Amino acid sequence: MRLSQIWLATVFLLLFLTPQVWASKAFASAALEAALREALDKVAATTTGEDDIAELALLHRFYTERDWQALWVGEDRALPSAFRLGEVLKNADEEGLDPTDYHSPAIQALLASAKVDLLAPLEIRLTQSLVRYGADLNGGRLVPRQVDPELFVYPRDLDRYALLQAVAGGGDVSEILAGLAPQDDSYRALKSVLARYRLLAAMGGWNKIGDGSTLDPGVRDDRVIALRTRLRTTGELRVADEGIPDDPRLYDATLQRAVERFQANHGLGVDGRVGKNTLAHLNTSVEARVQQILANLERERWVAGKPVGRHLAVNLADFTLRLYDEGREVFTSKVVIGTPYNRTPVFRRDMTYLEINPFWNVPPSIAGKELLPKIRKNPAYLEENGYELFSSWSDSATLVDPHTVDWGAVTAGRFPYKIRQKPGIDNALGRIKFMLPNEFNIYLHDTPAKALFSRAERSFSHGCVRVDKPIDLAVAVLQDEATWNRELVVAAIEKGERRVVSLAKPLPVQIDYQTAWVNDAGVLQFRGDVYGRDALLISALLGPRSTAESLPTD
Repeated sequence: MRLSQIWLATVFLLLFLTPQVWASKAFASAALEAALREALDKVAATTTGEDDIAELALLHRFYTERDWQALWVGEDRALPSAFRLGEVLKNADEEGLDPTDYHSPAIQALLASAKVDLLAPLEIRLTQSLVRYGADLNGGRLVPRQVDPELFVYPRDLDRYALLQAVAGGGDVSEILAGLAPQDDSYRALKSVLARYRLLAAMGGWNKIGDGSTLDPGVRDDRVIALRTRLRTTGELRVADEGIPDDPRLYDATLQRAVERFQANHGLGVDGRVGKNTLAHLNTSVEARVQQILANLERERWVAGKPVGRHLAVNLADFTLRLYDEGREVFTSKVVIGTPYNRTPVFRRDMTYLEINPFWNVPPSIAGKELLPKIRKNPAYLEENGYELFSSWSDSATLVDPHTVDWGAVTAGRFPYKIRQKPGIDNALGRIKFMLPNEFNIYLHDTPAKALFSRAERSFSHGCVRVDKPIDLAVAVLQDEATWNRELVVAAIEKGERRVVSLAKPLPVQIDYQTAWVNDAGVLQFRGDVYGRDALLISALLGPRSTAESLPTD
C-alpha cells in the first residue's frame, strides 16, 4: 500500500470511526459517574455519625473536583492500585488495627467479583477506607480523652484531602500509607513482638502453673516442671543454659536466674521466689498479652514523633524516669507516682526552672483532710513539723498563731487558711523540686520518704512525681548551665535558703503510661495496669466502631 493510501485510510478512521468510539467512552464515563454518585448517596443516606458525615463530605468534594473520575476502577475492571490498597487493608492487623474497621472483607469480596455494576461501590469503599486507615495510622484509631479523661495527649491530625491528592497524583498507595505510621524504632519493635505473640497464641500459648505455696530456690515440686516449660516458651529459660537438668523437679540456680529475668522484665520485685504476684504474671494468658501490646501500639500512634533531642520521660506504669539525649539514655531514676485514687495524668510540658530548698504550699484538700485532724489533737503540730499558718491564700495574708484558732469550728470543706511548710530536711518536697508549669499542679520533687523507693510498685503520692535521685537529676538537668555543677548544687542545698534556678533552655518532659515496650537491649517489657488505663483502652479498641451501611458485595 502506497503512503498516500495509508494517509487516506487514517483520515477516514479519524473522521468516521473515532466519534463513535468517543461517544461510546463518553457514555461509559457518564454511566460510571452516575454509579459513583449513587453509591456515595446510598452510603450518605444511612450515615449518622459526625465523623462519618465529615468523611463522606470529603469524598464528595474529592470526586466533584476531579469531575467524578474514578481512582481505583476502570470501565470494566478494578485497577492494580485497587488490589494494592485492598492488600494493605487486609493486613491492617499487622499494625495492631482491625481490618474490618476498613471494610476489608467487603472490599475483598468486591475485588473478587467480576460484576461491572459493583465497580462503583468498590471505588467508594476503597476511597473511604483509604482515608480512615490513613488517619488511624497517623494519629490512632481512638481519641485519647474519649477513652480516658486523664489522657492529655493530642495526636497528629492528618490532612485527609492531601492524602487523597497524593494518591491521585500517582503516588504508591502502599508507600504513602506506610509513611503515615509512626517511624519510631519503638513502634516497629512492638509490631514485631505482636506478630510473635500472635503466633504463640495460634500455637496454643503457654502452660499455666498450678496454685500452691511459694516456690523457693532449692525446693523440689512437681510445679517446677511446669515452671521450666513456661519460661522456655517466652525465652527467659534458655535451653543452652539449662541443658538437661538432673532433676526437673528441683528449683536449681539456672531456673532461679530465669525467674529473676522474668521478674525484671515484668517490673516485679527480683527475688527469685515464685509467690502469688509472680505466679499471676506467669499465668497471664498470651491472649491478654496480645491485647496489652495492641493498647500500647495505639499509644505509640497517639504520640508519634517523640522528641529526638534532650528530653525527660516518665513512665508511670514503670515507676521510672529517664533522661535522653539524642536518643541515648543518660540518666535514670526510680519514681513514686500518684495513688490509684490520686492518679497522675498523662501529659507533656516543658521544665522551665528548679527550686532548691522549696516551700511546700499545702493544697487545701490535704490541709483539710489530712492535717486538720492532727492539728485538732495537737495545736502545736504545725510548729513542731515546720509549718506556718497564714490567714488566707492572698498576697496580703498574715501569719496566724495556731493556738488562737478555734479548730473545732474549722472543717475540711471550709478551711480558710493557707498552710506552708518551711524548707528543710522534713519538707514534703525534699530539697529540690523541678517545675513544669501546668494546669494540674503536677511537678517532680525530692521526698523525705526514701523507704518507698525500695518497693516494686510505687503509687503513694497525691499525684506529683517523687524522684529517688533528685541531686543527680538536678546535675543532669543543669549540665549545660555554665554556672552549675554538683558541688554548687549541694552547697546551695546546705545553705538552706530557697533559690529558684531558671533553665536557659526549657527541657521537654513526657509523662506517659506504657505497659508494653521493647527496651534498648531488645528485651520485651510488660508492666502492671496500676491505674486501670489498659482496661479502658482495650475495651475501647475491641468495641464496635460506627460505620456506614454496607455497600453491596454481590
